[in-house]
Amino acid sequence: MTSERCPCLSGNSYDECCAPLHQGTRLASTAEFLMRSRFSAFAVGDSGYLLQTWHPSTRPATLDLDLETRWFRLDIVGHTKGGPFDRAGTVEFRAHYRLGGSAGSVHEVSRFVREERHWFYLDAL
Repeated sequence: MTSERCPCLSGNSYDECCAPLHQGTRLASTAEFLMRSRFSAFAVGDSGYLLQTWHPSTRPATLDLDLETRWFRLDIVGHTKGGPFDRAGTVEFRAHYRLGGSAGSVHEVSRFVREERHWFYLDAL
C-alpha cells in the first residue's frame, strides 16, 4: 500500500481511493468510480481486478497487460446515468499513456451495468 496519489487523479491517495476496490474491501458506488478504478488497475498492472470487474457476457478468458505501457492520466469527458441507483450508464474518457519515447491516448465511451450491488464494465460504444 502507498500514500502516493491515486493513478485515477481523484486527488486522494491510492490507499484512500482505488486500492480498497482492487483489494475487494469496497465496491464502486458509480460507473464513473468503477471506470476510475479500472484505469488505476491498468496503471498498477492489476489484470485480475480488470477481469473481475468485466461483465461475464463480454469478458475475455485472459488478459495480458503490456507492462511497458505507462498509464499516467485519466480525463473523464462525461457520463450518462451510472449513479448509485441506476442499473446502467456510460462514461466517456480519455486515457493517456507513454510507451517507449512516444505518448498517446485512448478515447472511449464505455458502457457499464450494475447487477445487485456490483458495477461491471460491459463494452465500448
